Amino acid sequence: MDEKKILLVEDNPVNRRLAIFLLRSQGYQVREATSALDAFEILKTEQFDLIVMDIQLPGMDGLEATTKLRAEPATAEIPVIAVTSYAMAGDRDKALAAGCSGYVTKPIDKTIFLAEIGRHLK
Repeated sequence: MDEKKILLVEDNPVNRRLAIFLLRSQGYQVREATSALDAFEILKTEQFDLIVMDIQLPGMDGLEATTKLRAEPATAEIPVIAVTSYAMAGDRDKALAAGCSGYVTKPIDKTIFLAEIGRHLK
């Protein structure tokens, strides 16, 4: 089976370790970035099947980063899953409007998180 490659964009080390552990436990290859700018640098030279994007990032937030990804032909079709501690009414809609393919709230529920990832990698 072809191993799916995921770019994880998360600035919090604890959240990053948890997400990496969960994703690798399912056999996914994971590359990590701690900011949107780091992610854009990585995307210049590597291709991914999916991006897991934290919304609260230093510098450029995840919604702005996703909007930029959607505007670039090379990254426009890569599914982006928003992961956020924002759980207010309308936040899911904002993420989807920015171009996110899915939305998961923190703290991460491993079953929901992995189901959302799997749904977009089929």
